[in-house]
Amino acid sequence: MIGKLILTDLMKIRRKGIWFLAVLGPFGVVALQMVNYGLRKDWFIQQDTYSWFYYIRNVNAFTPFALVLGIVILTSFMASIENETNSWKQIIALPVSKWSVYLSKYTTLTILLVFATCLLTLFSVCFGIFLGLEGEVLFLDLIKYSFYTFLASMPILGLQLWISIISQNQGIPITFGVIGVILTYMAYFLPDWMIWKWPSLENQWDEPLINACFGLAVGLAIYVFGMLDFIRRDVK
Repeated sequence: MIGKLILTDLMKIRRKGIWFLAVLGPFGVVALQMVNYGLRKDWFIQQDTYSWFYYIRNVNAFTPFALVLGIVILTSFMASIENETNSWKQIIALPVSKWSVYLSKYTTLTILLVFATCLLTLFSVCFGIFLGLEGEVLFLDLIKYSFYTFLASMPILGLQLWISIISQNQGIPITFGVIGVILTYMAYFLPDWMIWKWPSLENQWDEPLINACFGLAVGLAIYVFGMLDFIRRDVK
């Protein structure tokens, strides 16, 4: 039954331009590097930073901002599809549990974000090879930083989905999300416990894996909380 619900949600978003957004996000991150290296290639060479090591870090500097912004947009779109057609009651009237409906929405968004993360890795590798960067291609580092950032953002995904689903007015989750995007942009100044800092992979231990693990654990907790809240609410 879960599989059918997920397929239904994927069908609903097929003509909404959401897949296009999932492609546009990672392409935009790499496009910024196209401009960066196009204008400053000589400077990178002079500074001895024209290498895969520094290239990956330049890509990762923009990834958290783009990912959190994408989460805000995608979660709002996902909820607005049901709100616009007033179809929540029809969905709940089906012989399915409310927790499975919530899980389907969450899983669909996760699929979109994993797809975007894979594209980011692919686009980054292709452009890095095109630049002819010094040293070996650091495939594992590219994969690590891309997916660590995704895992670290799971609490934000759970929080935004919960707020979007329980809000009749999508202006509320979007406003909350914009504040989160600003906080993500200011991640360097935030304390380590704030979830909007975690996608930057920065912490006092200088270990990105810690942020990924925290994100996965706290993200699961927020998902469960949101699901339980959705189950006990009356659907309008």
